[in-house]
Amino acid sequence: MEGIKWDLEVDALVVGSGAGGMAAALTAREEGLDVLLVEKTDRIGGSTAISGGALWIPLNAQSEGAGHPDTFEQVWTYLQQTVGAASSDAMKRAYLEAGPRMMDYLVERGHLQVAARTASPDYYPDRPGAAMGGRSLDPVEFDGRKLGAKFRELRDPLKEFTVLGGMMVNITDVRHLLRATRSFTAWRHSMKLVLRYAADRLGGRHRGTRLLLGNALAAQLFHGLIRRGIPYWLNTAARTLHRDANGRVLGLAVTRESKTLNIRARRGVVMATGGFPWDAKRREQTYPKPAGLWSMSPRDNAGDGIRLAEHAGAALGSGYASPAFWAPVSVLERPGQPPLHYPHLVWDRAKPGLIAVNAQGERFVNESTSYHEFVQAMQRSPADAVPAFLVCGQRFIDTWGLGLALPGGRPRQHLIDAGYLLQAPTLAALASRLCVPADKLQATVARHDAHAAQGQDPDFGKGGTAYNRYLGDPEHQPNPCLAPLGDGPYYAVKVYPGDIGTACGIAANEHAQAIDDAGRPIAGLYVAGNDMQSVMGGAYPAPGITLGPALTFGWVAGRHLAGATS
Repeated sequence: MEGIKWDLEVDALVVGSGAGGMAAALTAREEGLDVLLVEKTDRIGGSTAISGGALWIPLNAQSEGAGHPDTFEQVWTYLQQTVGAASSDAMKRAYLEAGPRMMDYLVERGHLQVAARTASPDYYPDRPGAAMGGRSLDPVEFDGRKLGAKFRELRDPLKEFTVLGGMMVNITDVRHLLRATRSFTAWRHSMKLVLRYAADRLGGRHRGTRLLLGNALAAQLFHGLIRRGIPYWLNTAARTLHRDANGRVLGLAVTRESKTLNIRARRGVVMATGGFPWDAKRREQTYPKPAGLWSMSPRDNAGDGIRLAEHAGAALGSGYASPAFWAPVSVLERPGQPPLHYPHLVWDRAKPGLIAVNAQGERFVNESTSYHEFVQAMQRSPADAVPAFLVCGQRFIDTWGLGLALPGGRPRQHLIDAGYLLQAPTLAALASRLCVPADKLQATVARHDAHAAQGQDPDFGKGGTAYNRYLGDPEHQPNPCLAPLGDGPYYAVKVYPGDIGTACGIAANEHAQAIDDAGRPIAGLYVAGNDMQSVMGGAYPAPGITLGPALTFGWVAGRHLAGATS
């Protein structure tokens, strides 16, 4: 394309500020390139900042120290058992080889601080090659005060990951908070959290600065951008990729402050805009029906990067096992506001005393299976299981909560009044509220409770794998995932087949270059994160299989932009 008036020239232009985008920007800068990052919204962090933050990086340097020595052969066997042909062997191999190198690179340069999980089973622990820990890492706690005034530019976490209006907590914190009146250790832990949070709010901050989970990961990378002096533009939307007569990507037109600017990217452009979870048309084309807008991703993740890459000649990936990564989602309708979505990931479903039933009042799934598998069970019979219902008794909801209904006797009448939480004194009355056959629901609970009292689930095997038990209540035996529902009143929430991001993206090679229908790389165009066709092919073998590849291929893109070969 001739005659373009360039408003700015850089070596590398990165679009999107999640893990993939920031990894690409940091790496390109570390390799000596002049970099600009542009972000459509007014916050840094993308999907990463509201995620659980886990990174699946097999063969990382901490695996052995975490008590789980690993080998390439073991991991390869596991991926072939779980992902198989849904992703090419070349891409799976590229990921396994680059992931540990990426981690060492970013850790050594002070951009990441992570800890391997000593106990964290892969999601299919009974399959050959599975590991019981070591492969998944978590970002360590980050002090948001290190960001200074730019702390407000970091995307806030989901409110469901906070308490007291803005204090981030993890599972360990929640357990201490619930036991604060019964244990001195728990009380001391809880008081430390609350006093730190009080100091933050009294100091004028809009939320707590003790950052955890994906918010800590995004903050670490953001801190790296700041330290390395990488310019970033917020409220800047990508509009058009400029190409020359040979199809090489030259740069990008963006809109900033109501002006269109043309940015020349001498080495290339990296698209990392978070996939298409809020592109209603593409969802309808690719998702199983019903394809409602039940996504946990930021609403601005609307497929911009994928559309622009396609217009530049890139091919959309194919052959995937699933177009998205699934999670059951409950929905609170709020007058005058967008609905509030809650992801039922790891907190409530696997605990003892809860069952999931379909429209016939019958169980249809192992409730403690992975969130991805749970939704796939819903999709196998959508007429009966969309929505499905999570059902429990009084003891359960007081102990563990249910979705947005918090444990510990917290107020929940507002959720009942809003129709989010359904309550009834008897199972028959609850069945009426759910519009399911009362006799079938009663029979389902009776059968479940009789077996649960013995710690058994002959129908679906709840608590039957190491992963199931990892999410249960370790103090409850003989099966940490099973207990009778007990006495009423009874409670239920409706759950829908939601997603936590898309898996179908732009096809890429092992250098993170976008490729065309013939498999040829498009010069100057790279993809990372959910804009890239998932290296897992839409399968979900372990915790952290979205962020791990996002960081890895962002790093790969940054190095390839710079011409690094070793």
